[in-house]
Amino acid sequence: MTGTPFGFNRPGGDGDDDRPQDPFGGMGGGDMRQFADMLHRFADMIGGQSPGGSDGGPLNWDMAKDIARHAVAEHGDPSIVDAERRQVEEALRLADLWLDEGTSLPAGIRTPKAWSRSEWIEQTLPVWSKVCDPIAARMVESMGGALGGGEIPAEMQAMAGPLIGMVRQMAGAMVGGQAGQALGALAREVVGSADVGLPLAPDGVGALLPAGVEAFGKGLEVPDDEVRLYLALREAAHQRLFAHVPWLRAHLLGAVEEYARGITVDLSGIEQAVQGLDLSNPEAIQEALGGELSLQPEETPQQKAALARLETALALVEGWVDTVVNRVAEGRLPDAVKLAEAVRRRRATGGPAERTFATLVGLELRPRRLREAATLWRALTEARGTDGRDAVWDHPDLLPGAADLEDPDAFVRGETADLSGLDSLLSEADEEKKKDDEGDGA
Repeated sequence: MTGTPFGFNRPGGDGDDDRPQDPFGGMGGGDMRQFADMLHRFADMIGGQSPGGSDGGPLNWDMAKDIARHAVAEHGDPSIVDAERRQVEEALRLADLWLDEGTSLPAGIRTPKAWSRSEWIEQTLPVWSKVCDPIAARMVESMGGALGGGEIPAEMQAMAGPLIGMVRQMAGAMVGGQAGQALGALAREVVGSADVGLPLAPDGVGALLPAGVEAFGKGLEVPDDEVRLYLALREAAHQRLFAHVPWLRAHLLGAVEEYARGITVDLSGIEQAVQGLDLSNPEAIQEALGGELSLQPEETPQQKAALARLETALALVEGWVDTVVNRVAEGRLPDAVKLAEAVRRRRATGGPAERTFATLVGLELRPRRLREAATLWRALTEARGTDGRDAVWDHPDLLPGAADLEDPDAFVRGETADLSGLDSLLSEADEEKKKDDEGDGA
C-alpha cells in the first residue's frame, strides 16, 4: 500500500514522479466549496447517508437485495402458479411421512412453501446478513483505515471527517454490490432453502423452488415428480435437524462468523483501479471501484482452527442428510441412485454451497469432507441403529470432530480419535489470543 490513501495522483499530472501524490491536489486549487460539492454528489450517487443500508449495518443490504432481484429478473422469474404450489406442498408432506421411518428426529416443517427465485432472496436475506456482515465490517474498516492513515493536508482537515464517511459508505456499497451479484447467481441455481447447509429459511418453513427443481432434473431422464420428491426429502431432512437440534443453528452460524473474523480484504486491486483518478469526478471513482473484492484467509492458528470447525460442522450436516435421505429413498424411488449421484456431481463440480462461501466468506469447501462424513454416519447407523445415530446430535460435545472424519471406525467403536493436530491448533490459538488480550490491556 502506498502512504497516501489508495495512491491517487494529481489530475493532469505528468506521472513521472513515483512517489504518492497528494490526493486532494486536484480540488480546483484548494477550492473548499468544490470539494464539498463533490462529496455531496458522491453521497447522492451511492445513496443514503449511512455506511450501510437502512438497518445501519456495515453492508448496504438494500442495494444487495435490489441487485440480486434484478439479476434473477433478467433471466426470467415467473410467479408460482397454484398447480406448482400444490405439487411442492404435497411433495414436502409426503417426504416428511417417509422420513418418520428413517430418523428419530420429528418433522420440522410446519409451513411448506413454493418460492420463486425472488422470494428465495427476500426470505433468506436476514440470515445472509449475519453471514456476510463480519466481512463487510472488515472491508469498511480497511478502506476507512487506509484513507485515515494517509497524510491529509492541514487545509483539508475539516473535510477529512466527511470524506472518511463517504469512503465507508462507498465500502458498504461495494460489498453490497458483490453480495447482491453472488446471491442473484445463487438464486438461479438453488432448489430449496437448505442447499448450502445453513438454516436460511424462517423457523418452521420448508421450501422448494419449482424453477430450481426443473433445472436440476434437466438431462437426468427422471420423471419430474420423482426429482421433486427426492429434493423434498433433502429439504425436509435439513429442516428436522434445524428444528430439533436446538444448538445447531447458533453452532453453524457461529462457526461461519468465527471464520469470517479472520478474513482480510486485499485492497491492492482497489488501489490499482483508482491510480490517477480525478477525485472531482465521482462517476469515474464509482466505476473504478465496481470490481470484485479479493478475500484472503489469515494463516493464523485461530483461523486454521476456525476453518476445521466450520468444514466439519457443514460436512456433518450434509453427510447426515445424505445418509438418511438415501436410505429412505431406496426401494421407494426407482431412480434414487441416479438422483444421489446427481447431487454428488453437483458438489464435485462446485455447487451452490461452494461458490457461495468462496464469494461471500472467502472459503472453498472440500467435497472430500462431505464424503467422509457420510461414511461415518452410515457406519454409525449400521452399528447403533437409527436412534443411536441420531442421539449424537443431543449435544455438540458428542459430535464427531475433524480427526474423527479421518478414522470413522474408531469413532463408531467409541474410541477417541487422535486429536493432536486439532488440539495443537487450538492450543496455539489460545496462546495467541492470550497475548493479544495482554497487549490490549497494556
